[in-house]
Amino acid sequence: MPAEFSYNDRYGIRPGNRWLAPAIFFAVTGIAWLLWAGLHHSNPPIRYSLISYAITSEKEISVRYSVQRHDKDAVVICTLIARDFQKNVVGQIDDEIEPGLAQLERTTSVQSRGPAVNADVISCRRK
Repeated sequence: MPAEFSYNDRYGIRPGNRWLAPAIFFAVTGIAWLLWAGLHHSNPPIRYSLISYAITSEKEISVRYSVQRHDKDAVVICTLIARDFQKNVVGQIDDEIEPGLAQLERTTSVQSRGPAVNADVISCRRK
């Protein structure tokens, strides 16, 4: 009587997917990191945005911007710049915002050494 045919005897047993456990580990770790990074960086302690600027004279430009901070008792320093037509920085100041409101809007003048055509808020940071 012939023996029963077995594919396992003929071809061998295929090993399991060895990559499955590391793939699941890296997927869970990557998704957790992605969620943390997205939530952490989407809600910074200080937010700022340029609202408008106006050229008040050949050597001065007025910058209007808003600042939002989590800690209303923190002193914040914002760096404002003025640029000329070739995008060279012709004026820069550090505007210090005292403790007070958590959300505020400011208008500050930036003196320039030449004719400025635009202005920007480069950064805001805690003192």
